Parts: sequence; C-alpha cells; structure tokens
Amino acid sequence: MTGQVMTNPLADKIEALIRTNGPISVTDYFSLCLADPQHGYYRVREPFGRAGDFTTAPEISQLFGEMIGIFLVHAWQQHGTPGDAIIAEIGPGRGTMMSDMLRVIRRLAPALYRTATVHLVETSDRLRRLQAETLAEHEGKVRWHESFDSLPSGFLLLAANELFDAIPIRQFVRTAQGFRERMVGLDAEGRLTFAAGIAGIDPALLPSPAPAVAEGTIFEISPARDAVMAALCERLRAGGGTAIIIDYGHLATGYGDTLQAVRNHEYDPPLANPGLADLTSHVDFEQLASRAKAEGVQINGLARQGDFLVGLGLLERASTLGRDKDETTQESIRDDVERLAGSGAGKMGELFKVLVVSSPEVALAPFRKKAP
Repeated sequence: MTGQVMTNPLADKIEALIRTNGPISVTDYFSLCLADPQHGYYRVREPFGRAGDFTTAPEISQLFGEMIGIFLVHAWQQHGTPGDAIIAEIGPGRGTMMSDMLRVIRRLAPALYRTATVHLVETSDRLRRLQAETLAEHEGKVRWHESFDSLPSGFLLLAANELFDAIPIRQFVRTAQGFRERMVGLDAEGRLTFAAGIAGIDPALLPSPAPAVAEGTIFEISPARDAVMAALCERLRAGGGTAIIIDYGHLATGYGDTLQAVRNHEYDPPLANPGLADLTSHVDFEQLASRAKAEGVQINGLARQGDFLVGLGLLERASTLGRDKDETTQESIRDDVERLAGSGAGKMGELFKVLVVSSPEVALAPFRKKAP
C-alpha cells in the first residue's frame, strides 16, 4: 500500500519523502506540518476561534490583552518613559491582543501611544490582512515584518503569546542503547509511525542520568527556541526594553512527551493529520530563562499566568468591566476570568507561564523587586 492510507496532500508528500530518503526527524516533521509552503497548517488553515482549531487567551476576553497593555505601560514607565518606543508582537494571530493592548496604552499613556510605532512579525499574508482589519483605527502606525531581525533598532516593548510552542522541537527516546533521536517513518502498512534513529544526545543535557530512566521515556530539546530567545535577548541588550513571553509549558526541565496536535478544539494524534491539525509542544521555561541569564539580561520573574494576571489587577479590571452590566454579561466576564486565571481542565491559569526579561535592570510588578 503506497499512498492509499494517506488522507491529504501533505501526508502524501511526507510519505514520499520518507520512502525516498528514509525516516525524518520530529523537528523536520514539525516544520513541514506547520510551514510547508503549499500545505503547511499556518499557510492554509484558519486556526483561531470557534470556527478554527483552538482559542488563544486574547480571543477569550479583552481582559487578557488589556492586562498585557497595562504591564507594558508600567515597563515603559520603569524604564524612564523613553521616546520613539517600538511596540512589537511576534505571531500576532488576528491582531486581537495588539488591538486590546493599544486601546489601553492610548488611554493610560498617551505620550507612549503618540510617539511609538507598532510592529508585527508575521509571515502569513492571509493573517496580515486580518491584522490590518483588526487594527484599522491605528492605520499609519502599524508596520509588518517577515522576521524579528528586521525590526528597527531602539527601545523595545515586546509581547509574544503562544509563540514558542509552535517552534519545532527535537525528541529523544530512551532505548536499550541509551537515548536516540526520535524519528518519523512508515510502518509495514505505509502509515506514519515513530521510530528510534541513530543520533544520540549529549548526556549533560539530560535532567538525570540516562541509566536511571525507563526505556521508552522521551526527552525534548529545542535548539530553535533557544536561538530565538538568544536573538531576543541580544536585541534587548542593544536597544533596551522589556519582553513578555506567555505560553503553556513547565517551569522545570524534565522528561516527558509533550508533542500534541489539536484539531477542531480536540486533541488529535500527532501523526494522524499532518497540515490539518495544529502541532505544538510544551515550552521548557527553565531553558528559556537559562538562555536569558547566559545572555546577560535581567529575568524579572517567571510565574504562572493566573498569578501574574491577578497580581496585575485582573480581578479589579473585571469588576470595572462588569459594573452596571446585566447579570448575563457579568457572569460571562466571571467565566472568562476563571478560564484565564483558574486552574484545572480547560483553564489557563496554571498550565500557562509568563517569563519577563529586561535590559537594563528594572523593578516590575507584580514580580518581587529583583528576581534571583
């Protein structure tokens, strides 16, 4: 059975690639699923909202973007209110978060809004058009970039929400011969399947010695995420500023398979529908923080999203938003707050983490005056 079991063009393409060259790495599979020029998920799908495959925090409630906007105003003030700031977002989705941020920034810090330029790093032409519609009232202030490297120099206020989870990872699986790179190949019936490759891993990167770990255990690293974090830190060192990174992941490096696909708001087997499902993995925030420390920027803090938002004043802002509204609206606002800051299934408060880095050092709420 050659192409019979494959159900879509990208699956056919991956199958042909494997038949010609042998198994591909998880990194390559990840990249093809999301960014293949003809069939990649972010090239052809509308991922966001109820009609898409997943809902991001800014799409749940305006409260999320507003709190991030409040935080960036606070950071700008703590940095000494520099002029001509660059307000940037990498991977801005439909532009919802930036719209909510700018509304708050314009109200709380008119001078920042007036002198700043807004920059969106977005590779999708389709999403750029959506973002332009969402940000129509800020026309003339907004510029688009293919890559982070092309942002202008100067003081930077950067937000990245659910960016790092979409950057490919490498996986290694514990075998009888030690850890070997996890590959994607074909089984006897021509279906995509996981297999162990030949390449090993530097034992120094493992959280604990390999012999103590059961066979079949997965370990994940992401050199690509590390490179993005290094570039971000270098940029902050050069021009000054603060970056806030929000994503789902873990605070400490550990073992575990977090590769996952989401389709129509349901989990999907990662190899089942390449290009038709969103493919992500959990972000190792300890590794991002380690990179920031090595690059010489300040780690203001690393927190759970719920703690961060509540510490910033989420509950007070929600109360203001619900004032004089009908009971149905107030209940909806309470539900949104619970989803953004609560814990448990379907809620983001514990699963999502917030990392804030700055250069030069500044004290930023709601973190302690200076993080260790």
